[in-house]
Amino acid sequence: MKLEASIERLAGFLDTSGRVLVLTGAGCSTESGIPDYRDANGEWKHARPVMYQQFIGSEATRQRYWARSLVGWRRISHARPNRAHLALARLEAAGFVSGLLTQNVDGLHTRAGSADVIDLHGRLDTVQCLSCGVLSDRAEFQVRLEASNPHLTNLTPSAVAPDGDAALVDVDYASVDVPPCGACGGILKPHVVFFGEGVPPARLAEAFARLDSAAALLVVGSSLMVFSGYRFVQSAVRGGKPVAAVNLGRTRADDVISLKVEASCSDALAAIESRLLRRGLTPSGPAAAEFGV
Repeated sequence: MKLEASIERLAGFLDTSGRVLVLTGAGCSTESGIPDYRDANGEWKHARPVMYQQFIGSEATRQRYWARSLVGWRRISHARPNRAHLALARLEAAGFVSGLLTQNVDGLHTRAGSADVIDLHGRLDTVQCLSCGVLSDRAEFQVRLEASNPHLTNLTPSAVAPDGDAALVDVDYASVDVPPCGACGGILKPHVVFFGEGVPPARLAEAFARLDSAAALLVVGSSLMVFSGYRFVQSAVRGGKPVAAVNLGRTRADDVISLKVEASCSDALAAIESRLLRRGLTPSGPAAAEFGV
């Protein structure tokens, strides 16, 4: 299907499905300067993220993580919402999108104006103490981290992953001083879900409740290679809900997606928003049969 025709059909998907829940991944933030994790074939572009058990069980792992995060945080903190984030916020305001689940930890959907966002994997702009549970601001912790490690502040990374992990060379990680929790002296961890760590049950239950009340699911910028996101597609299919996707390259769910637009998230969503809002349309209700369900 030609790109123009597939975008037109996806606009129709949003118009006629009614309450469309959106699930986003790293591809949604690439135009903001935050690289995605995987290539067009779904293979890793970067080193795998640190595992939860490694982080909590090894001081050396924490030193390496925070050294790389110190440098990578600059990229994350300076990122701004792009056309994809803004289009989704406006489509939500117009009634085409009922809510948004994101696998991203950059907080850009909320900053773009999306009102109903579930951050499945948490947010990088918050730090949590593993002992007392107190939450603190990541920007404030960055000041402490840089003050304790001035030798890292001028480093330039060769690459930065979506979680802020910066690829560094010739760094003595054993020399890194990681400040403890200011309240109890405990170990600090970004308030995000690491690989090997489960999404909090209450957050997961809320996400599935949003899917249950939606008429359809739209995946934006995710290869769905991680089960954390893929399970929502599985649940939608089991529930007879149509699933559409915008993604460059293959996804894990290509065999069950009703409609797929292979284009950048920003280009596709900006074009869809223009079509729907320019026409002054409002969602017209379920039409699942039109999309193969």
